[in-house]
Amino acid sequence: MNFTFWAPLAGVVALFFAFYLANRINSVSAGNKTMEEIAHAIHEGAMAFLFREYKTLVVFVAALAAVIFVAGIMTHGAESLQPETAVAFVIGAICSVLAGYIGMNVATKANVRTANAAQESANKALGIAFSGGAVMGMSVVGLGLVGLGIVTFLFDNPNVVNGFALGASSIALFGRVGGGIYTKAADVGADLVGKVEAGIPEDDPRNPAVIADNVGDNVGDVAGMGADLFESYVGSIIAGMALAVSLGLGRNGIILPLLIAAAGILASIIGTFFVKTDEGANAAKALSMGTLVASILSVIATYFLTTNLLPATGKVTGMGVFIATVAGLIAGVSIGKITEYYTSGDFNPVKEIAKASQTGTATNIIAGIAIGMVSTAAPVIVTVIAILIAFKFAGLYGIALAAVGMLSTTGMVVAVDAYGPIADNAGGIAEMSHLDPKVRKITDALDAVGNTTAAIGKGFAIGSAALTALALFSAYTTAAGITNIDLLNPAVVAGLFIGGMLPYLFSAMTMQAVGRAAFDMIEEVRRQFKTIPGLMEGKAKPDYANCVRISTGAALREMILPGLLAVIAPIFVGLMPGLGKEALGGLLAGALVSGFLLAIMMANAGGAWDNAKKYIEAGNYGGKGSQAHAAAVSGDTVGDPFKDTSGPSINILIKLMTIVSLVFAPLFM
Repeated sequence: MNFTFWAPLAGVVALFFAFYLANRINSVSAGNKTMEEIAHAIHEGAMAFLFREYKTLVVFVAALAAVIFVAGIMTHGAESLQPETAVAFVIGAICSVLAGYIGMNVATKANVRTANAAQESANKALGIAFSGGAVMGMSVVGLGLVGLGIVTFLFDNPNVVNGFALGASSIALFGRVGGGIYTKAADVGADLVGKVEAGIPEDDPRNPAVIADNVGDNVGDVAGMGADLFESYVGSIIAGMALAVSLGLGRNGIILPLLIAAAGILASIIGTFFVKTDEGANAAKALSMGTLVASILSVIATYFLTTNLLPATGKVTGMGVFIATVAGLIAGVSIGKITEYYTSGDFNPVKEIAKASQTGTATNIIAGIAIGMVSTAAPVIVTVIAILIAFKFAGLYGIALAAVGMLSTTGMVVAVDAYGPIADNAGGIAEMSHLDPKVRKITDALDAVGNTTAAIGKGFAIGSAALTALALFSAYTTAAGITNIDLLNPAVVAGLFIGGMLPYLFSAMTMQAVGRAAFDMIEEVRRQFKTIPGLMEGKAKPDYANCVRISTGAALREMILPGLLAVIAPIFVGLMPGLGKEALGGLLAGALVSGFLLAIMMANAGGAWDNAKKYIEAGNYGGKGSQAHAAAVSGDTVGDPFKDTSGPSINILIKLMTIVSLVFAPLFM
């Protein structure tokens, strides 16, 4: 039986399901005129940023495509780089752009409908917010498999398909960095001046940065996050396909990652129907039920696929690959639960940070950094166990399939993650529209769950990045003809140190970018409070548009240099006399280890700081307006670029450098 078209067909099914959900959301009432006006401002700001960002990226994509095309001509006949790779690169970039556009377009329409639905019931609000997130999830997996299917059909050369992953990774990095800078500049300005200095509530319409803050939730946590997991998703599949070619596993071994992903799409669609709850029940349990159902169905489908497509005996067996794949899936779920423990207000780590806030900002920050550092231990152990099990039962191919297994239910994972920003926006719209306080209470409850699901999503993305990068690293060493990474070779050690340094340099660049952008935002918010008569009394409207302009300009300006670093560094080391392909192998290994740890630390510390603030706002340790609350707001402000800019961008950095190395491997021979 020819299974080649099953994967893109599953992608088409996902896109049709996304279209169905989008139509269902649009059919729901958006509420009164004030709500519609606020939602329109958020939608317009988000889409305007996205269009300007993509216009900027067109130049980058065109330039890098030209470089790949010319390099492909120069090395024509080489196994890994051909001119057609440039076409695959452009298709990958386009699919990533489309996923971000579709997801954010629907998310910025679902937010106001979630707020309006909360006037009727919490369950109806949950349904709309989750459906909005599911559109993003289904767009990611649908366009991923459709795009891969197109590239595979056009070229039927797994080495050319590597370009698709490079296109996805390039857009993802700029999307994550640009979106992260935008959202955190607005968030920091809104919190420090509005909540701390002016003493007004969160999402108060008097705050000039409030619209930019709500726009930022979408460009950072919906479009940026979607591009991130789109890149992980296709990267893991392509790594599996590339290793199947190098290990001589035949046609079935090559298409197996695609089919596991296709089964995961169907499992995720079924799982969405289990996300429902009775009025007053826990939304977290409803979301967990959908994820659990999708995971179980994905495991069952994977068993049938692996045992039927691969031999029962030999070096790589069907059962061995099944065990490796399930090890990856279990690792992904485990990392999510570990992340939940360290970032949820229901557990001790967050409560410890809240307690430390009683003695000021310094102790809050010390506690947050310590929690972030200690939170790296368990995910590393889980990842190491998954790697060892996968390698024992299926070798390098098993490691790649462990990453595919972890990401097989990406449709559901993204849906649960993207639900959070929609619920957050709904709360902001309810506050700005002066709806009944019970509406804000419902949206805050949904948002609190969303904060935890967002933290889990980041942990999941980082864990999957480690396995995906390791699989791509194995594919690179094979393509470059490297049999081992010798730590007694000075060039390898030099590369190892450079690679270990790069995530720190990258993080410094992105955090400094947030700092510069936030400074401009803070000055603007202060200016408006001082110069607009009647603003604090609610008798005048702030200039929201100017704050949106500041965030947009800063994000587009500041995202370029960090993005170029990820592309230039591996090519420079690979071509540099005295370094070369072995040193590049060391660079990738160093970046993988230090980047994985740093990303987990920053993401979890940021999430814990955020929920420590919310724990105090719930009435603990003096509640809102207390000294502990002021310290927690400052800690959360430090954590914002940790968890929403630098941390989640690092996992794209390590994958992008690896896929750049894989694509350009012939140049380093």
